[in-house]
Amino acid sequence: QVQLVESGGGLVQAGGSLTLSCAASGMREIRNMGWYRQAPGNQREFVAAVNVAGRSKYADSLKGRFTIARDFVKNMVNLTMTSLKPEDTAVYYCNGRGDYVEEYDYWGQGTQVTVSS
Repeated sequence: QVQLVESGGGLVQAGGSLTLSCAASGMREIRNMGWYRQAPGNQREFVAAVNVAGRSKYADSLKGRFTIARDFVKNMVNLTMTSLKPEDTAVYYCNGRGDYVEEYDYWGQGTQVTVSS
């Protein structure tokens, strides 16, 4: 069974930084590993992801503030968030996704990030 476990969430002041971690187990080579977030009353939105070739993709609005890093040896993916804003407050979910040939979609339980003004 594939399991994704997030950690690193918490309370941070506006302008601060925070790093989230996601540890994967049960599948060694997940095609795409990344992060989504969901604020209360909003839809879940894409944040960033890294594929098995190491290519990164970011939401345009977050590029420059957020950095994703995938560790293939540890089977982990991290998200470093800087210059945090109150609107970044959300539950952040780790995602492991396949492709059109090998389809799967796994989710972690989420970790809360709260940015205070």
